[in-house]
This record gives sequence, structure tokens and C-alpha cells, in this order.
Amino acid sequence: MDSLIDKVTQYRQIVEQLLLSYASSKPAYGDIEVETIFDIQQCRYQIVHLGWQHKRWVHHCVVHLDIRKNKIWILNNSTEHDVAADLVDLGVPKGDIVLGFHPPFMREMSDYAVG
Repeated sequence: MDSLIDKVTQYRQIVEQLLLSYASSKPAYGDIEVETIFDIQQCRYQIVHLGWQHKRWVHHCVVHLDIRKNKIWILNNSTEHDVAADLVDLGVPKGDIVLGFHPPFMREMSDYAVG
């Protein structure tokens, strides 16, 4: 049981480190703020862009990751980053990464976890 807790703690740190690194880049367009939202108790992590581009209000979830059943779920990625590859580079096994934005039948064809 302790190893599972350690795994979740490790994955929380990796996800936070990765998202903070992504969030350090401000969009080149508009007057946009970059917010990180970390719900540590529920293991939900997001980067949100908000502000004004011309006369249009922007409020957009750019990245959304959850840790569920000891796996990191990529639920949204509208960045140029390959989040899954970056997680692997940080030491997360492909079998612990779920491409949640794909349906299960497509996940089966990837090198990553199905769920």
C-alpha cells in the first residue's frame, strides 16, 4: 500500500513540475493570463488561459491531467507539447499514461495504457 501512495505522490510532483514548466510561457497573442489549477486532494490539474484577445473574452482549458487509479490521464491537450512523451521523459512508464481524449478502442492501438 505504501508503494501506491508513494507512486501517487511521485506522479503529483511530476505533473505539477511539468505543468508549471508549460505555464511559464505566456501566449504571444492578446492580454492573456496563464493559470495553473492544482486540486491536490482530487488529483486534478489544469492550465487555463484567460483574458482578452482583441474584444473577445478568452477562458480556455489548455491542459487537463488527472491521476486516477495510479495512472496519469491526459484529458485535454491543446498545446504544441507532446504531454505523453514529456511524462515518459520525466520517468512515467507508458503503461501508467492514459490518452483519455481518445476512445478506448483507439487507446488499445497505442503504446500507452487503455485505462
